[in-house]
Amino acid sequence: MAASEDSKEPRSPSIDDFLDEPTRDLADWEWLWKGDYPFPIRSHRGPFGRLLVAFKRLFRPLVRTPQNDLWERQQIFNLILLEHLGRNEEIHDEHRRRLEYLEALNAEGIHEIMRHNDALFARADQKLDRYRREVRDLLGSLGAALSVVQTASPVESVARAHEEHGYLELERRYRGTEEEIRERISAYLPWLKNVAPVLDVGCGRGEALALLRDHGIPARGIDSSARMVALCRERGLEAEEGDAFAALAALPEGSLGGVVSFHVIEHLPAASLDRLVRLAYRALKPGGVLILETPNPLSMLVAARSFWLDPTHVRPVHPESLKLMYELAGFDPVERLDLRPYPDSERLPEIDLAQLPEEQRVLADKVNRLRDRLDELLFGYQDYGMVGKKPLTP
Repeated sequence: MAASEDSKEPRSPSIDDFLDEPTRDLADWEWLWKGDYPFPIRSHRGPFGRLLVAFKRLFRPLVRTPQNDLWERQQIFNLILLEHLGRNEEIHDEHRRRLEYLEALNAEGIHEIMRHNDALFARADQKLDRYRREVRDLLGSLGAALSVVQTASPVESVARAHEEHGYLELERRYRGTEEEIRERISAYLPWLKNVAPVLDVGCGRGEALALLRDHGIPARGIDSSARMVALCRERGLEAEEGDAFAALAALPEGSLGGVVSFHVIEHLPAASLDRLVRLAYRALKPGGVLILETPNPLSMLVAARSFWLDPTHVRPVHPESLKLMYELAGFDPVERLDLRPYPDSERLPEIDLAQLPEEQRVLADKVNRLRDRLDELLFGYQDYGMVGKKPLTP
């Protein structure tokens, strides 16, 4: 196979490169002047041509010898000129490379600025969407308040509308996005997929109702907030404003397949929570389930910090006391689900035993065990859910 052009050795210049169409390569011209190579005397046709060639060959040395001094100066000048031209060519190449680098850097910078601008515009769009929702909610709350101005207590109606808007903003900011809440609630689908209908007590923005609807599970909600109920209805969900206890008490016994309530019971005093569990038991069919989710007080970080972000929280609910309420009401079996562990980046670090000398590993292992206990006490899980099943009729 023929060798590629890149693998060939560099070509050596020759006198032929300067005849007819002279070369433009500075290195070739430097070779010519440094070597002081003479050009050949070209032949001419016919007897007269040959005579002329012989004459030139005879007189060339006679003409050149007297001009040696001038010829040497011309040779030196040409070499210096070639040297400067070579340097200029190198400078030109260097400038070209720098320009190419600057052009590439400039192009990259422009792309980076465009990406940054796109991110800024995306954030601006998100904030505008949020402000649009807030304005819509405010207008809705204002309209609801104005509609009852002619009632006996207009001031209380306006104050309630203002309070509901504040709580809606609190949920948006600290509870999580609707997508996040739907993902958390999906953990309960194995218990709800075969029961119907389901009542969501304190349905809020309707995340659970939407999830159940998407899985073909009939469900409706009840909430004391008119604004929350309006949000549910805007999404085509079945919800009504009212008191959960009155609604449960008014239901026929054994008419529900499931009762769910997410982050509501921490707003209730102990006696009301016990009543909620017993009313749910009464309203459920045999085999029906009661699911209550609440912040986990076994985590000190939850009990001491995040729980109190919501000023309407009354008290944390210990999982063992809630389980006892289930059992006293008649639920069997009763199961606890630990939910939403803190990410590893927020937990106490663990010592890597493999990185320690053998004699230090025993002590480090004891420190890790202590770390595990402290980590579970301080962090643990952020929420828990209690699932109870009403026994089937014998």
